[in-house]
Amino acid sequence: MSIIRHHNYRSENGEIYCCLRNRVVKLDDEQLQRFCQGCGMFAGTMPHVLVSCDWDDIGGVSNPHVALDPWQEFKRNQIKQVPAEGSAALQRCS
Repeated sequence: MSIIRHHNYRSENGEIYCCLRNRVVKLDDEQLQRFCQGCGMFAGTMPHVLVSCDWDDIGGVSNPHVALDPWQEFKRNQIKQVPAEGSAALQRCS
């Protein structure tokens, strides 16, 4: 796993995928203040356009990774790898 910069672009409905909350959320001032600002993955924002976040991503995406569809990004991050017996479990975002 490696740290990947995720550029989560706001959809037409004003939504992004939030790894911290593991859900699709509205990108608004409340999201930025209550969740993004205190999140260890937060890497910056272009207000009303995108939020950039850094996290260990096991999905084989480019670095940086551009997420244009928050629902597709949500589905992609629900996949969990199950390690061989006796090793620690790996998972994404949740």
